[in-house]
Amino acid sequence: MPVPTPPPARPVPLTESLRRWSAERGGQRAFTFVDYPDPDSPGRARTLTWRRLDEHARDIALRLRGRVGPGERAALMLPQGLGYVAAFLGCLYAGVIAVPLFGPDLPGHADRLAAVLGDCEPRCVLTDAATAPAVDAFLAEHGIPPVPVLHVERTPGAEPPPRIPWPTADPEDIAYLQYTSGSTRVPAGVMISHGNVVANAQQAIDAFAATPEDTTTVGWLPLFHDMGLVLSVAAPVVGGFPSVLTDPVAFLEQPVRWLRLLSTYRGAISAAPNFAYDYCAARITAEQAAGLRLDGVRALINGSEPVRPGTVGRFHAAFADAGLRPQAHCPSYGLAEATVFATTDPPTAPPRTLACDADALAEGRIVPAGAEEHVGAAEATGERTPAGAAEGGSEREAAGAVEGRPAPVTLVGCGIPVGQVLRITDPRTGRPLPTGHVGEIRLRGPNIGLGYWKRADRSAESFAARITGEYGDWLRTGDLGALHDGQVYVTGRLKDLLVVDGRNHYPQDLEETVQAALPVVRRDRLAVFAVPPARGARDADAAPDIVAVAEYRRGAGPTAQDRTAAEGAARAAVSARHGVRLARLVLVPPGAVPRTSSGKVSRSACRDRYLTGSLAKEAAPGA
Repeated sequence: MPVPTPPPARPVPLTESLRRWSAERGGQRAFTFVDYPDPDSPGRARTLTWRRLDEHARDIALRLRGRVGPGERAALMLPQGLGYVAAFLGCLYAGVIAVPLFGPDLPGHADRLAAVLGDCEPRCVLTDAATAPAVDAFLAEHGIPPVPVLHVERTPGAEPPPRIPWPTADPEDIAYLQYTSGSTRVPAGVMISHGNVVANAQQAIDAFAATPEDTTTVGWLPLFHDMGLVLSVAAPVVGGFPSVLTDPVAFLEQPVRWLRLLSTYRGAISAAPNFAYDYCAARITAEQAAGLRLDGVRALINGSEPVRPGTVGRFHAAFADAGLRPQAHCPSYGLAEATVFATTDPPTAPPRTLACDADALAEGRIVPAGAEEHVGAAEATGERTPAGAAEGGSEREAAGAVEGRPAPVTLVGCGIPVGQVLRITDPRTGRPLPTGHVGEIRLRGPNIGLGYWKRADRSAESFAARITGEYGDWLRTGDLGALHDGQVYVTGRLKDLLVVDGRNHYPQDLEETVQAALPVVRRDRLAVFAVPPARGARDADAAPDIVAVAEYRRGAGPTAQDRTAAEGAARAAVSARHGVRLARLVLVPPGAVPRTSSGKVSRSACRDRYLTGSLAKEAAPGA
């Protein structure tokens, strides 16, 4: 008789873990926030022990009780800091659905904030005393129904809150709504359960072998962002190790601050998007780098936008003398619908790169450059699948182009799934694809969210997809990728894919070519997208026009003649490298290319602004 499979262990909610560490390690450091009052400040650290954090969270939960019922929403609209951590955990104690957001002072995101508040319909707002007047004004200005605005600060010298019997959260109950970044569509709230967040936090802990004795997470990513919340709050609470936070603005002002914190705390694990590593390599001086000690860094997660091989190389070259190990750089892939983590390259070996045949990749196949391909490989599945590149990363190398053939495309491996199952499927049929074929990534695991808030139809489409021959529901990620030699290579966003004359092209490849050809363009501040062909095209099947919108460097102020020359240079480079005609290059001032609240370029928003003509004035010389 077969032995029955034991049921999976019940996830321990974050609040239960917090109570445990409060009891077992009450006086030990839990969360530290480092701020910089002035440019020359070495940093001012404020710390909460596990006991003080638990008291602060329970105090907020008591204030929520009676104002917000279980299952109702509380919007977190306050600055990065210890109060944000306590407010989030206080919501979980009270059985209230937390909605991690940002204050009304985040430039360029007022409309998004108002839309999210209208969607989640909070019963209260949690903020701090300094931000409260701006919150009140924002709610009134945008017609948000009035709700209580509660301050998260504790009264100095206040007695610890009474220990009342808080109900234990059900793993299937919603813990918080994680609103998507909106890089390709209108933001939607992913319903993350208590079980989801604990599962994903544990997956990250296992992937990076984090332990209380030798691990500290160090982060500047905003806590309203999925990676910031899971890596800097949930994982430390689950694992019982300390977390060090600073503000994103502190990093942008002086990126060396981040690396100094990494030098201070041995066993540091941190995460940042690809642009941040280039930013550090470009902005941190040799004198500043000489004072760093990065040999104790365990893992630097690189995700949330394309991971470029050149970036990995530049960052390591800049800081190798500070002791940074090559294997500490960990390319990863994730998305809000999976809580955050999906795959990662553990810190046991340097990142893998793969030079791919460009023609094969355009047809949806991973073929190592120079490898002999078997005839008929493309026909093995009976249909051709799309290919692209976005979340994992690609970089087209000039070296290697032979006899007029396109240069190889170098992809960065994003590791292996962490505690979940991944399949590559045909995006139209749901059929599994063989190894080496590009298709849509689908996921299944305990970290997959419950669906989208108030969007039942879209939830069924994305979270309850089927795979031919496989059991159960699967998450359709909308991302493209392939498996090769055991590694996941993420190759694109399905919605961003550019299809010209039946061939697939990757917007980030074209973006890399444009910025490499034009010194006037700010790095990673450009978007390439397709628009309907210009009026006058007689053929109904005419190829779309490919447009690039790029910010010029600060102080450049290109003239009309400069713009014409830049467009010609960009068009020549794109044609030579990709065999595609660039219809137009639009140069706009710094800050004009739309970005999501997490800092990624939003190609869809940029395309919308281009089509409505709102970029025309900004693009005019002297505007």
